[in-house]
Amino acid sequence: MSDSKRGKRPLVADRRYPKGTGKAPAKKPVKKPAPKRRTPARKPKKTDNILVRILRWFLRLIWVITWRVTAVAVLILALAVGHTWTTLPNAGALLDGRARGSVTLEDREGKTFAWRGDQFGGAVTVATVSPALRDAVVATEDRRFYRHFGLSPRGIASAVRINLREGRGPLEGHGGSTITQQTAKLLCLGVEYDPYAWASEAAYVRDCRRGSLQRKAKEAVYALAMEAKYSKDEILSIYLNRAYMGGGAYGAEAAAQRYFGKAAALTTPAEAAMLAGLLTAPSSLAPTANLQRSQDRAATVLRLMGDQGYLSQTEVARWQENPATLSPAARRKAGGYFADWVMASGPEFFTRNTTEDVIISTTLDQRLQRAAEEALDYIFENKVREGSKAQAAIVVMGADGAVRAMVGGRESRVAGVFNRAIQAKRQTGSAFKPFVYAAAMDLGYSPLDTVVDEPYCLNIPGSGEWCPGNYTNTFSGQVTLTDALKQSLNIPAVKVSESVGRDLVRQVASQFGIENDLADGPALALGASESTLLEMTGAYAGILNGGSSVTPYGLVNLRLQGDTEPLMGTGGGIGERVIQEEAAGQLIWMMEKVVSEGTGARAQFGGRQIAGKTGTTQAARDAWFIGFTADYVTGVWMGYDDNTPLTGVTGGGLPAEIFRETMIRVHEGVPVRPLPMLAPQGAPRPQAETTSNRRERTIPRTTEGLIDMLLRDILGGGGPPSGQPNNRIPGESR
Repeated sequence: MSDSKRGKRPLVADRRYPKGTGKAPAKKPVKKPAPKRRTPARKPKKTDNILVRILRWFLRLIWVITWRVTAVAVLILALAVGHTWTTLPNAGALLDGRARGSVTLEDREGKTFAWRGDQFGGAVTVATVSPALRDAVVATEDRRFYRHFGLSPRGIASAVRINLREGRGPLEGHGGSTITQQTAKLLCLGVEYDPYAWASEAAYVRDCRRGSLQRKAKEAVYALAMEAKYSKDEILSIYLNRAYMGGGAYGAEAAAQRYFGKAAALTTPAEAAMLAGLLTAPSSLAPTANLQRSQDRAATVLRLMGDQGYLSQTEVARWQENPATLSPAARRKAGGYFADWVMASGPEFFTRNTTEDVIISTTLDQRLQRAAEEALDYIFENKVREGSKAQAAIVVMGADGAVRAMVGGRESRVAGVFNRAIQAKRQTGSAFKPFVYAAAMDLGYSPLDTVVDEPYCLNIPGSGEWCPGNYTNTFSGQVTLTDALKQSLNIPAVKVSESVGRDLVRQVASQFGIENDLADGPALALGASESTLLEMTGAYAGILNGGSSVTPYGLVNLRLQGDTEPLMGTGGGIGERVIQEEAAGQLIWMMEKVVSEGTGARAQFGGRQIAGKTGTTQAARDAWFIGFTADYVTGVWMGYDDNTPLTGVTGGGLPAEIFRETMIRVHEGVPVRPLPMLAPQGAPRPQAETTSNRRERTIPRTTEGLIDMLLRDILGGGGPPSGQPNNRIPGESR
């Protein structure tokens, strides 16, 4: 059914086709959009084309020039590196590059106490040193060593930036050099030292260390050639052997032996860090120069090793808390003055300018050396006013002239400085008087002979009248020769010298070893001549050994390192006899009275027999005490370098006390032995004794008088031959 009231729903077809056609309606034609009108391109201006073409041409030109110049530069660099490569020797030939050799000094027991010259302990390699030392050097000097090709652009740029920031030129100060470049510099770019081509070795070294741009370029070429020729380990090995590490030590092995007394293979991280730290400034950072500064630098190196992974932070802290210290030998620096003297006394081609490694055995006793140094320090700390510039020197030797200790000044642990024991020529004063009495004893005088201490004048041709006086400005009248020496009276010494003859006194002193020019006038007896402490101590040693001369010596033998047979032996020791043994024994007896009863009383110690003599020059510019026991002779000098007079000091004062403090320490553990002295026959005669009740003694002044005296001694005559006058000093009798 349909419902007429409803409208019909449109059919699908009706929707598809319009009514009444039955066909699909035609599509309306789509109107195409009108094509857009293209704006014609703007024609470039003629000038734009020219600029572009010029720019492109210029860039192409730069590129062509750049790559061609670069190619030429690379070719030239390759040729330069290749040429340098052909000149490089085997790595093993570059390990020891010293221009001179070394000298090692050993004491009397064979222990090393000093080094001189360029020390080289022996070749080492990266494989033979301790890993800690290898790592410390790399961490400090070139952390990228195993990763670069010999040059480090990053390091150079960093160095230039630091230099500019610090206000220096780009190449001044930090250089950014790699270990390879530093090694090239150490090798002086292959130029070896030629003494005929250079004014000095120092000039050669300065030229090798130049930092000019041209030099840097050559250094870079050499470094690249080394990288092509050698392995990294070979380059580092050369560096470890060539680098200067202070204290005269070249190379890691020499430095390890010098500072720690051990091989480089045995160094701990703390010791390795100290050695590596020296490479920056070896002279100022050397532990022998300033141990604290060296330890501080080592702490920084340990921190760098920790930052770069060579050590754990625990290890870094451990070694920083336990820094490296010097070996006992390096710490003592014993015998600096003595070592300098031995070096100067040996042949130059085996000491100062040696090209070989030399071992010198010496007479030094390190225990005695320490005794002398400690004694001097004690006196100046406790007996000398603070701020005093006075100086002192000490020599200790045996009766044969073997020097056991030497101190040339108050700064004892030094080297290469003025040595007052051997270089200072000073007036000897009354320390010379024993040689006046030595001449008299050898002529047959007795210590009990007497002489009058009274006002006394001599006419000196060309100079007029000369009247000596005593230190006290008093006179003692008639005294024995022993008392005259004991009280250090001047007038009796002059009278005895004049009676035996100045020439004979001069001859005796010279034969005992006082080789400096001796005064010609009568003041000879009062020590107007100059001498060194070493000479004077050696002369007293001649008295101790019974009257034979000695030549002080410190060198026992010299040999090349590795040899067993010495090339030379000692050049000193006991020489010819100067006075008879009996005369020497009597003189020692007189000199013992100087210490036990006279001006040298402050020198006494330990109940030992001591003989000696004080000496004080005019205006107290020099004060001496030289004396001996049966075992050792010790000489002490005190004064100012500029001859300023000493204040309140005489030879019997501070010098005698320095002698005592030295000898107390020297004789520790040494058995007590008596002096080889000979007492005169009979008891000492009183000074009041007159010539009326004693036989007079002729004192010959001429050759004929000496002959007459010999005849009387042989024939037993008691007085002068008939017709001969008694030429004697007024008041002298026997």
